[in-house]
Amino acid sequence: MEKANWSSPVEGFIILGLSAYPRLEKIFFVLILLMYLVILLGNGVLILVTILDSRLHTPMYFFLGNLSFLDICYTTSSVPLILDGFLTPRKTISFSACAVQMFLSFAMGATECVLLGMMAFDRYVAICNPLRYPVVISKAAYVPMAVSSWALGGTASVVHTSLTIQLPFCGDNVVNHLACELLAVLKLACTDISINVISMGVTNVIFLGVPVLFISVSYVFIIATILRIPSAEGRKKAFSTCSAHFTVVVIFYGTLLFMYRKPKSKALLGDNKEDLSDKLIPVFYGVVIPMLNPIIYSLRNKDVKAAVRNLVPQKCFTC
Repeated sequence: MEKANWSSPVEGFIILGLSAYPRLEKIFFVLILLMYLVILLGNGVLILVTILDSRLHTPMYFFLGNLSFLDICYTTSSVPLILDGFLTPRKTISFSACAVQMFLSFAMGATECVLLGMMAFDRYVAICNPLRYPVVISKAAYVPMAVSSWALGGTASVVHTSLTIQLPFCGDNVVNHLACELLAVLKLACTDISINVISMGVTNVIFLGVPVLFISVSYVFIIATILRIPSAEGRKKAFSTCSAHFTVVVIFYGTLLFMYRKPKSKALLGDNKEDLSDKLIPVFYGVVIPMLNPIIYSLRNKDVKAAVRNLVPQKCFTC
């Protein structure tokens, strides 16, 4: 990393942020700060109850605890920098700090893609093969599944971050984004980035295409199994065990697909400008979704709500 840093004339980057919209900076500073606090509180409570309540010591809640921890890490890797940028127009960040931020953001995003696929498999076995569930999704299976999600995401991030920091940045050092986003930084390279583009395409297939296909097939079998349940109460109970995960998957991948398929506005606004929505959509993906996850998983989940109710009085009585 240091070698790439010294060989490049650019020793740091300027984060443009929303400096062209000073009024919006104040509004979004308050909104994102409040959402970040909700993320820390909501996901922190979920992690706490899955650890303290023995009734939640199951594979599904183990994966949910991992998802909550991942959401905290993901937002913490970028939100403090974004908030600081709102207070400091044209925020300057060092080359190494930018590399670390790119690595963490990419790693957390890739890990979540794989983790959601693992959670879909958990729900598939629980509904389609309930008698074999304790055997198939045993502790010897679901712990390595979660570990492999983190390992795959981290490995992919190491590859892309390494390829990026080795590029020469000898021209404009202004990142037209709210943080050090990988694609925004790649635009500043003054050399051919074909290898980066190809590797990004392969990664998209592995971390977006494969999980989406796997989740889709899983839910085809899940829905088919649920529809074969004779009683309406049984169908409702079975669907309630996977409705939260399905909702999170639709929001998560729906936002990703919209973000990557949305036509860029550069041709309309000029080479040095970017549509405001191109900056705010990643904020929705990186802040709003982690805020919604604990709400979605606890809203219709009686076990989680009961665990939270049991936790709150205990804390209140000890005060």
